[in-house]
Amino acid sequence: MSAPTAFGIIVGNRGFFPSHLCSSGRADVLAAVEREGLRAIALAPEATPFGAVESLRDARACADLFRAHRDEIAGIIVTLPNFGDERAIANTLRWADLRVPVLVHAFNDDGGRMGLKHRRDSFWGRLRAGNNLGQNGIPFSLTSRHTVDPSSPSFAADLQRFAATCRVVRSFKHARIGAIGARPAAFNTVRFSEKLFERSGISIETVDLSEVLGWINRMEDGEPAVQEKRAAIQDYTKVTGIPTLSLMKMAKLGVAIDRWMQDKQLTATAIQCWTSLEEFYGVVPCTIMSMMSNSLMSSACETDIAGVVGMHALQAASGAPAALLDWNNNFGEDPDKAVVFHCSNLPKAFFGEQQMDYQAIIAGTVGRENTYGTIVGRVKPGPFTYCRVSTGDLEGGIMSYVGEGQFTDDPLETFGGYGVVRIPRFQELLQMICRRGFEHHVAATRATVAEAIEDAFGTYMEWDVYRHG
Repeated sequence: MSAPTAFGIIVGNRGFFPSHLCSSGRADVLAAVEREGLRAIALAPEATPFGAVESLRDARACADLFRAHRDEIAGIIVTLPNFGDERAIANTLRWADLRVPVLVHAFNDDGGRMGLKHRRDSFWGRLRAGNNLGQNGIPFSLTSRHTVDPSSPSFAADLQRFAATCRVVRSFKHARIGAIGARPAAFNTVRFSEKLFERSGISIETVDLSEVLGWINRMEDGEPAVQEKRAAIQDYTKVTGIPTLSLMKMAKLGVAIDRWMQDKQLTATAIQCWTSLEEFYGVVPCTIMSMMSNSLMSSACETDIAGVVGMHALQAASGAPAALLDWNNNFGEDPDKAVVFHCSNLPKAFFGEQQMDYQAIIAGTVGRENTYGTIVGRVKPGPFTYCRVSTGDLEGGIMSYVGEGQFTDDPLETFGGYGVVRIPRFQELLQMICRRGFEHHVAATRATVAEAIEDAFGTYMEWDVYRHG
């Protein structure tokens, strides 16, 4: 998983209500954050009354604290132990100007303690807070219940979901993605707009395949980096029956990509495959791509930049590898099941068992000896989240969809990297994909993070997002 996320904590207070609840409420929220393995940055109790925010002075003090920790804070939690002062909360967020996700939380009232000394009124305080944040143009997230006890499992789930949202949003700030080679001519479906991605903070760095092959041509077999990459490949997967020459070519390709990514400060890539690398270099890039994705540096084939954006989001949300799959075949007569497939470059974390092989489809065109390097096997059963991002060039915005399903253990004999999925109301999803013109590729991660993706894309990145479920 990712390193712990730092949350800024704003404790709302309003003097007409029992202020002592801010002291205990602050402690309860800080304890809840710590239990989830997360880190909190909050005003000390001596900095303002109860470490809460009510006056202009309090708001300034909290904003100053947050600005001092700007590089650490990935999100802010607003908690209301009592009604809270919604103006002070909005002022704190405006003056801190961190532009990170904000979660608004309100405490439960106790039906047996509704007198002046213990009544919180957080229930309607959260409504007021949301109204004022909206007036100030500050987007925010909500806990799944309107009021919730910080010690409850529900709040723990809220924190983890919000942490995932923060990771996604943060991962796209100044994101840099590499496009290696041109889009294959037959893949019009993976066209995209660099300008629309740039507007969302995602920069695309391009390199021609001729440059990559030129760098490789200058390498010696005995170079330490090449030998280390070859050893890493053999440690990563079974290579029984794979020619030594093919393994050496893969190692050099991996070294060339590693050096370019480091030089250009890239975190993800999309690579031309079909069929230039096979015809003019003699291997498929699948193993190298699988290794990158498995190391949380997502890599997509067919130069599908929008596809790798979806992979990058899922990987950030889950802290686990993501893959790019084809919605490929029906599965018998079950309307809620399908076969997903790639040749494949799936990360090995997706498989129960896997090994290196040749690319069976391209082999018929360019020869088997030029297609070694795929990672083949069956995706193991379990829950997953799927996601697709696409640039709506004619509409002038980015659109996406996200949902959750299950990889099943239904019997299936085929080749490549494959699995059977079950998705509730799958036919409705397919209708939407077709009618809105989404691509045939879909990103997936073996975790349930659809709500966090929806929140990140829709609330903070202002993308058009459809949540299936």
